[in-house]
Amino acid sequence: MKYINFFLILFCLAVACSPKYKNPHVRIETKFGDMEVELYPDQAPKTVRAFLSYIDSGYYKKAAFYRVLRDDDQPMNAPKSELIQGGIWKTNYKISSSLPGIPHESTLQTKILHKDGVISMARGEPGTATTEFFICVGDQPGFDYGGANNADGQGYAAFGKVIKGINVVHSIYDAPEIDGDLDPLVYIYNIKKL
Repeated sequence: MKYINFFLILFCLAVACSPKYKNPHVRIETKFGDMEVELYPDQAPKTVRAFLSYIDSGYYKKAAFYRVLRDDDQPMNAPKSELIQGGIWKTNYKISSSLPGIPHESTLQTKILHKDGVISMARGEPGTATTEFFICVGDQPGFDYGGANNADGQGYAAFGKVIKGINVVHSIYDAPEIDGDLDPLVYIYNIKKL
């Protein structure tokens, strides 16, 4: 009986100490509601590590979604894309601009394609992404390696996917905007690890 109790206690401790999820999950909290995002560190380790470090540093407290791309707002001759973009660019530019860029992990490497609800890092040149990210609204193959939305052909670094709260993504996507800038900003109260 002692051994059974001992093993029962060990089993309960193992279950209690085991991670809740195989992959890290984060919650993005906004006035429109919360989104839960699953991150993929096995496929995009550098990007996920950087994003989680920004969460740990508190950078995303009082961040914002500030940009939306809609099909009808884009030039007729440009590759179309649909997304919401957020981060700290509009709320804490000094921190965002002072961080070193994350080494670029293209979709060719990670195999995480820009499908509906995928979260990816915004960037200028490859390796310049920091705190700014976007969430795809619908499938966006132009953001993948070799896609039409980057002249350099490297695409963007996708690193996770919204698994709960896609309705929140769509509410932000439909929010008022002026020339692609959300007006007013949709504040991110915080991003938290789950």
